[in-house]
Amino acid sequence: MSSNRAAGAAAVFSRRIPLIVAAAFFMETLDGTIVTTALPAIAQSLHRPALSLTPGISAYLLAVAVFVPTAGWASDRLGARALFASAIALFTLASLCCALSPSPGLFFAARAIQGAAAAFMSPVGRLVVLRETARQHILEAIAIITWPALIGPVVGPALAGLITTYASWRWIFLINLPLGILGVWLVLRVVPEHSGHAVARFDLRGFALTAIALATLIEGLTNAAEPGGANAGVAAALIGTGLLSGIAAVRHALRQRAPMLDLRAVRVPSFAISTVTAGMLARMAIQSTPFLLPLMFEIGFAMPPLGAGLMLLVYMVGNLAMKSMTTPLLRRFGFARVLLVNGCLCALMIAACGELAPGMARALTWAILLLAGMTRSMHFTTVNTLAFADIAPAERAGASTLAAMGQQLASTLGVAFAALALGVSQHWRGAHAPGLVDFRHSLWAAAAVMLAATLWTLRLPRDVGAEVSGRA
Repeated sequence: MSSNRAAGAAAVFSRRIPLIVAAAFFMETLDGTIVTTALPAIAQSLHRPALSLTPGISAYLLAVAVFVPTAGWASDRLGARALFASAIALFTLASLCCALSPSPGLFFAARAIQGAAAAFMSPVGRLVVLRETARQHILEAIAIITWPALIGPVVGPALAGLITTYASWRWIFLINLPLGILGVWLVLRVVPEHSGHAVARFDLRGFALTAIALATLIEGLTNAAEPGGANAGVAAALIGTGLLSGIAAVRHALRQRAPMLDLRAVRVPSFAISTVTAGMLARMAIQSTPFLLPLMFEIGFAMPPLGAGLMLLVYMVGNLAMKSMTTPLLRRFGFARVLLVNGCLCALMIAACGELAPGMARALTWAILLLAGMTRSMHFTTVNTLAFADIAPAERAGASTLAAMGQQLASTLGVAFAALALGVSQHWRGAHAPGLVDFRHSLWAAAAVMLAATLWTLRLPRDVGAEVSGRA
């Protein structure tokens, strides 16, 4: 009897850590998506044009890109628990500085510090979960920490609209204070301590090459997404610099005994396909939808922002509704079959979103958005879990860093791809502004990319990840 109680306690405890990490992820993800909607209100308060405050967004993204590669080395050196708690504390302090900023310069600096802290929160938090979760529970743990990435981009714009309409934009950052303080306390109280150990000297050259590659790629893709191709030359130069720096970083990592960028995980087929190749393409396609759908509802359907936000809530409900079914489905059918069937369904539902029209029955519109959200949730949980299914414990720090880098890049790629598809369709029609048909073409293009990524997963063996899914 006592042994059964101990086993039950262990099972409950194994879920406490993923829930704590998920809460920290939600704070980070929400903050990354909520600022864009609130930018006009922030600019008005600081007596500046709205576009002059866009460095507040780019500073955050660039700081994340620069410091993400150091997360694996730092967690080995300082210990994952201490580093994760410190990152949450720094993020919370930077949020307070954002809220109190009296000028754009201080606001940009605080946002950059937020980004630097966020660069450690995501990979180190995932590493904490992987280290403290038994292999047979990894599926449930990854499912828990995946929900912030699903809900944050959907809830963020609507929440920003509510806060800026009925309160001050400064509350967007002030709400992080109690969450952050509670998060640090829970991490220090619940997460077991594993002290850091001796690691190789900091790979300064590898850090510089990787940081330059990620920063220029993300900034280049952001410029490429500007309407009208106004920054096409700058974008091409930045993307070219990023690609060359990335090649140099990979060559350096392959030649070093202890490189900053640990590429050992890429040799594992399940990690490579779910994170680097097919997974990157699928994330790009899926991440384009939170960008396209609200714009389609506002521009193509002529809906007010609040109405568009409410439509996205249906999409979010689909994400949530799928969470309870994800683990049973993976245990019943396995990773390979779920990726194939759900990937095809996901592509179909993205294309179906392109068929939405103002005169369509509301129930049918909601059904399409609900199913699109459900397939999106299923795909993210599946690839996030499969990425670490076959990774050895010694390689988890490097794999977690690579996964965080891939997700950051895929999110930027999704927005850039959506903006490019809109621009191409608009140019092809000879129109001066995007219309409903342009959003339809863009969603069809995203569906085609999703289908291609799904077919790529056919390279996986049928029993991939069997030990994690319980089908060994």
